[in-house]
Amino acid sequence: MKTVLVHDWYYTNGGAEKVIRSIDNIWNDIEHFSLIDNLNDHDRQSILNGKTVTTTYLQKWPLIKKRHRLFLQLFPSAIESLDLRNFDLILSSSSAVAKGVLTNQNQLHICYCHSPARYAWDLYHQTLEDSNLKRGLKGFYAKYVLHKMRVWDVVSSNRVDVFVANSKYIAKRIKKVYRRDAHVIYPPVDVNRFELIKNKEDYFLTASRLVPYKKIELIVQSFNQMPNKKLIVIGNGPEFKKISKIANNNVLMLGFQSNETLKEYMQKAKAFVFAAEEDFGIMPVEAQACGTPVIGYGKGGLTETVINNETGLFFDEQNTEAIVNAVSRFEKLQFDSEKIRTNALRFSKERFELEFRNFVFEKFQEFNRQKNLL
Repeated sequence: MKTVLVHDWYYTNGGAEKVIRSIDNIWNDIEHFSLIDNLNDHDRQSILNGKTVTTTYLQKWPLIKKRHRLFLQLFPSAIESLDLRNFDLILSSSSAVAKGVLTNQNQLHICYCHSPARYAWDLYHQTLEDSNLKRGLKGFYAKYVLHKMRVWDVVSSNRVDVFVANSKYIAKRIKKVYRRDAHVIYPPVDVNRFELIKNKEDYFLTASRLVPYKKIELIVQSFNQMPNKKLIVIGNGPEFKKISKIANNNVLMLGFQSNETLKEYMQKAKAFVFAAEEDFGIMPVEAQACGTPVIGYGKGGLTETVINNETGLFFDEQNTEAIVNAVSRFEKLQFDSEKIRTNALRFSKERFELEFRNFVFEKFQEFNRQKNLL
């Protein structure tokens, strides 16, 4: 079974890349393809065990390393240029275009879908607004490109034989956008890296890349209204300066921190605050692995990883009043840190690797049986 794994792009070490690492653990002889590869040596070792990636013609284009999203209109043709004829099994890790690779009837294509392209679908209007592209000539062109992306996105979904979603929430989005069913396998979380600490300190924590949809600014605004509650914010990104300017004295903006430092703050926090509507959300699971409860927006993948009033607490709206009320309710409840950690263990990377391996082998055997009957 000669196998290839196609990923959208390699430029950071995030949640999708943790999936890549686990899949590479399952099949250590797998080959890797992608639109572009801009990993440093440390991340390449962490994600790909030091392996090289076969890339597209975009790899040599100027500006591609720093501003790859400028070339969005070229992504479909670039991903279709990858020659995968020599492989029996194609696995794609897709939140944009990786699922659009060209295959033939003798190849099985299984897509692990993190989400249909959010910037083209459910975040379309927010993307235009955040990029100041709602009006003018640039706005007209951006809307045209995103329209073409939506058409291609639906067409290319028909090239996938089997969809796997990273949550029930995403399975519903796949059904809505592509009219396809998806099997749910939750992504891997390295829960064993996070030890349980029962004695918590008097602060709340949020951590994320500081981009608009993560709603870190909203969390900070909420804690501005609670001057007796301490909030620690870990993470960097385009909104760091903006959020730092509005943060009151009870909010500590730490910027980027190492994984070990983040873990220490996570272990000792009273609660981890999470206001985004996330597809799955790895950090809330990591927090629970530390025995730390989550105060989170009760929508999206979070509702599948947090048990309301047992391992965390949900608020229903993305506004300051809802978060302030949730923190007030949280202070009146008691949480069992061991039960919180036990809940997180459901999402271990060992569980993912076993579940994904068995699912792929089952589908590949089924595919071969059907092919032999023809």
